[in-house]
Amino acid sequence: MTILAQILNSKPDHTVYSITPTASVFDAVKLMAEKNIGALVVLDGAKLVGMITERDYARKIVLMARSSNATAVRDVMTTSVRYVLPNHTSEECMVLMTEHRLRHLPVVDNGTLIGLISIGDLVKDIISEQKFIIEQLEHYITT
Repeated sequence: MTILAQILNSKPDHTVYSITPTASVFDAVKLMAEKNIGALVVLDGAKLVGMITERDYARKIVLMARSSNATAVRDVMTTSVRYVLPNHTSEECMVLMTEHRLRHLPVVDNGTLIGLISIGDLVKDIISEQKFIIEQLEHYITT
């Protein structure tokens, strides 16, 4: 079973994209589109204060007919952010994400944000593990 520290180290891009709570939702969506990502961590200085996702935009801006230019991130972000530690396993994260219908989890170490894990990162890791096990079993059977 893989721990998150290993998954984070294997990611080709270690950048965690963030935005401030006072930025406009338009700027948040623009950054997500530019970086081809679905979520941003909201930081007040170095402190994790929330997350904003494409889902937040769709439900709290579009469906409520609000202006993304006139609405601050703090007004629509998710403030009760669940996070994980670097020693959590991919399986533990999958359970947490499934139970709470999350697509992204910040990874925090000693109070400091060190990364962001997506459901895609976890699926990729699990597929890689399963492929390795299958290859080992095939090798065992043929020898």
